[in-house]
Amino acid sequence: MRRALAAAWLASVVGLAGCTVGPRYTRPAVLTAPADQGQLPAQYQESNGWKQAQPAVASLHPDWWRIFGAAELDDLETQVDVSNQTLKAAEARFREARTLVAQSRSALYPNLSTVPSISTNRVSANEWSSPAVIQEYGNLVVPFDLSYELDAWGRIRRSIAAAHEEVQATAADLETVRLSLHAEMAADYFDLRSLDAQKQLLDRTLVAYQKALDLTQNQFSGGLASGVEVAQARTQLETTRAQDVDVGVARKQFEHAIAVLAGRTPESLSLAIAPLAGTPPVIPAGVPSQLLERRPDVAAAERRMAEANEQIGIARAAFFPTLLITVAGGMQGDSFVNWFTWPSRFWALGPSALQTLFDAGRRRAAEQATEASYDSTVANYREAALEAFQQVEDSLSTLRTLEQEVETQRVAVQAAEHSLDLSMSRYTGGLVTYLEVVTAQTIALANERVEVDLLRRRMDATVLLIKALGGGWDVSQLPT
Repeated sequence: MRRALAAAWLASVVGLAGCTVGPRYTRPAVLTAPADQGQLPAQYQESNGWKQAQPAVASLHPDWWRIFGAAELDDLETQVDVSNQTLKAAEARFREARTLVAQSRSALYPNLSTVPSISTNRVSANEWSSPAVIQEYGNLVVPFDLSYELDAWGRIRRSIAAAHEEVQATAADLETVRLSLHAEMAADYFDLRSLDAQKQLLDRTLVAYQKALDLTQNQFSGGLASGVEVAQARTQLETTRAQDVDVGVARKQFEHAIAVLAGRTPESLSLAIAPLAGTPPVIPAGVPSQLLERRPDVAAAERRMAEANEQIGIARAAFFPTLLITVAGGMQGDSFVNWFTWPSRFWALGPSALQTLFDAGRRRAAEQATEASYDSTVANYREAALEAFQQVEDSLSTLRTLEQEVETQRVAVQAAEHSLDLSMSRYTGGLVTYLEVVTAQTIALANERVEVDLLRRRMDATVLLIKALGGGWDVSQLPT
């Protein structure tokens, strides 16, 4: 009868092992606006009128920087994956989170332990319960204790699921760091090449200003110009030369930043001067609904939201009894002779249940804390998604505006150069003072530098758009 009751009890608790308490996870909506405004838009607002990408870049590749066609940039980006220390730290955090899955999964299996002991004991002859004859004896024990917790309410399974979701979130964090580092490398590279273009422009301008100074000095020698005009020409030349030197200072700083991103010391990297040229590629923006699957930071927020949901179930499982099966056994003797003989065996087997009857609201408070934590992760997820939409819209708007600005600036440069030519002709003919030439030179150089800088801004905006779109990543790459 006892065996039948034990078997029935064991069958019932094994059946309960399929139960799981706590809420089932479903991804909440990103928008909480009224029903007529709560759906994601069909397309980005700033994509209206946006030109289509070429078939060669219809979708972003994980090595997205290759679409810029810069072999030197490709090599530097490869070094980021191999040698960047920030990326190595993020990868180590991912490996750390992955080990916690195995740690949580171990709770599905029994725990076996042993504490062997050998002792010689002597009982005091004056102890009231001391035996009359035997006062010294040996105690040799090899015990084995096996305990197994039945996952009747899903606490262990939810712990495993939470650990796995944290692994996925950490993997998405790793990809967020990787994307940021690659984008920073591309932006720094284009900034450096833009400074090369600025230096090329300033070097060319210095040659022109030197010729203008020589002309003014010749006219001064012939009595056709004043010393003030010579001083003005020399001031213009030296001011531009100072700007040229300053460009070199900024270039070195970007070169050092690129070296560190590549995991190298600053003095080990030297990039030859190569002015930025060409036009940025057209990037396929896709639709807003795809963005939730392409952004690693949004994916990390969503996975942590699922993890927080599991914590609610774990907290609710604490309201139910903990069901244990315990087995104890081993060998015990009073000497080496009979230690491992058959009569020295002992064992015990039995189920047990542990139920907290009163805890002054501790479990209820823990449950409410997990629910509040879940609400926080929901808000973080929605905020991350909204920021992602904003960043894409900002980048699209910037690129479209810069394209319009390029056309206007090109006209301004042509007008400034024509004005400078007219001023030089008028000055050579003695119709105006050199001040008019200086003014025209200043305006022309400023407009030319703006035109050069516009290409940098377009390249940077393209990189930011790629980053805002998540690069070539999507949630299918999360570890399973």
